[in-house]
Amino acid sequence: MTRLTCGLKRVFPPATVPFMLMLFILALAGSLPQARAAGADSAYTKIRLEACAQIETASEEGTFGGAWECPGYQGQAVYVAEGDLRMFISFGPFAADEPAAGQTLPNFNTVNETLEWRLDGGTPVATILRWFPSLDDGASTGSVLIVTQLKPGGGTCQIARVDAQANSNANVMARQAADTLAGTFDCAEPPRILGQPGILQW
Repeated sequence: MTRLTCGLKRVFPPATVPFMLMLFILALAGSLPQARAAGADSAYTKIRLEACAQIETASEEGTFGGAWECPGYQGQAVYVAEGDLRMFISFGPFAADEPAAGQTLPNFNTVNETLEWRLDGGTPVATILRWFPSLDDGASTGSVLIVTQLKPGGGTCQIARVDAQANSNANVMARQAADTLAGTFDCAEPPRILGQPGILQW
């Protein structure tokens, strides 16, 4: 028997339509982070203290090394401070008041001068910076990529960390975190540890 299928229209029962609509909405919502990541790009600036304006001087007791405001991507302010041999990096017009200004790694540390800005449609939404924490032997350093979301008004904070020595694809992981988490991360939560924790098992 030959079945005629050409020209037939499939009609869904009324009860099926809301279910199909729900599936469509869920599929669309699930594609949003990927769509944003597909349009993401990077720009790079340098952190050079000699080119920055010092906004706070070192304390007399020596535990605070000072604070600087440095130029960032398209005029974004970069706050750089050093205290107790640890770095603090924040961003925005009131960078010193953002949560990021109080975040650092437990060990003594320094930071790389190259700062990566993750862009969404040309607008910076996050940064990625390499930090160098001292290891327990005191003679060597680790390498940690820290992702910071840019959300002025109390939402600029570290959102992810990845040990670059324990994860061969650390750069990819950091960019994925920047592209999918930035803008929605709750600064009341600790930064996420990505991949193999390595030295991030404090």
